[in-house]
Amino acid sequence: MDTLDIITFPNKLLKQPTKPVDNIDETIQTLIDGMTATMCAAPGVGLAAIQVGADKSIIIFDEAMGNGEKSLKTIINPKVVCQEGSIISENEGCLSVPDFRADVKRCAAIEVEGVDREGKPVKYDRDDFLAVVLQHEIDHLNGILFIDHLSALKRQLYTRRVMKQQKKENE
Repeated sequence: MDTLDIITFPNKLLKQPTKPVDNIDETIQTLIDGMTATMCAAPGVGLAAIQVGADKSIIIFDEAMGNGEKSLKTIINPKVVCQEGSIISENEGCLSVPDFRADVKRCAAIEVEGVDREGKPVKYDRDDFLAVVLQHEIDHLNGILFIDHLSALKRQLYTRRVMKQQKKENE
């Protein structure tokens, strides 16, 4: 399967909430396959459909989190059922926010429900690194980037750097 292009900040699509998937058809299956190939090639541990320009409520992630053999999972129309506690996700990064990492305040535990690529109900109740991955990817579906959780100053510094780089590339 060919990889898809990952859109990057400041692309406006990344700030838009996605639409729910009503029908898991061949188009959705093809999208999930493309997302999987893209995430593995990047490499990453999670990817939301909007990151490849698809306005669909789909996330994929590697349950093994890059430790050995992959355990790839898909959640369509994920919903946060419960979240609690607070932790600092250290050195968080994003395929759509290249060359930038930061500490982000996240919930310590999260419960997420949705359906898998076959339409079967799935539920994940996590309090480990995967809890952070799920929060990060679900944020994408709501038009939120991890840098939106940072101070205005840190966001401005990153935005200026990206704009300066884009200007340089367009000269």
